[in-house]
Amino acid sequence: MSSSDPGGRGRRGKVERLIDEYDLDVGPELIDAWTREQNRRSLRNLARYFNRELLRERLDRHGVSSVGMDVETVYRLLRGEESAGSQTRVHRQLDREGVDVESLREEFVSHTAIRTFLRNRSVTRSEDEGDQVAAEATHIQQLQNRTAVVAEDKLETLRSTDRVLIGDFRVLVDVQVFCEDCQRQFDINELLEVRRCSCHSP
Repeated sequence: MSSSDPGGRGRRGKVERLIDEYDLDVGPELIDAWTREQNRRSLRNLARYFNRELLRERLDRHGVSSVGMDVETVYRLLRGEESAGSQTRVHRQLDREGVDVESLREEFVSHTAIRTFLRNRSVTRSEDEGDQVAAEATHIQQLQNRTAVVAEDKLETLRSTDRVLIGDFRVLVDVQVFCEDCQRQFDINELLEVRRCSCHSP
């Protein structure tokens, strides 16, 4: 493992720009969580961590200590991971507090931006076999989120014209993987986390 001085400056990517702009104290944690020998975090998890800290700082700067929910919940809503009705409510609340929701969402970073941040600081770790798994997991999650958003939009249209009768709702997209060898079923995120079925354990 090697890294440049965490305070050093090379090429400025999105993550580093936001760290400087909002004086975020997250650089050392990103590096440590990526390189430590145990309980390493994926690029996707690091991106989520960074975005939550960015959101927390943006809310603090506007004096918004709470909108009736924790930062993680607000983050999921802004990412479109909750029901359309709940998203609309939190958007209105933030607008009333003077938070530019669209600019905030545009500042959220992807796992690719985290990778760029680490590479710009010459940060490596002893083994990177998890990178491809993390990248594919991110892609699958994006597809799930997109499917949920499209389904919610269609249902909302049907509900607004009284073709479907339902109260506030949210769409959950659950992908399951079935092992034909041992007949065990996994949530796809669980499988990608452990990387193997129990029938293929060493």
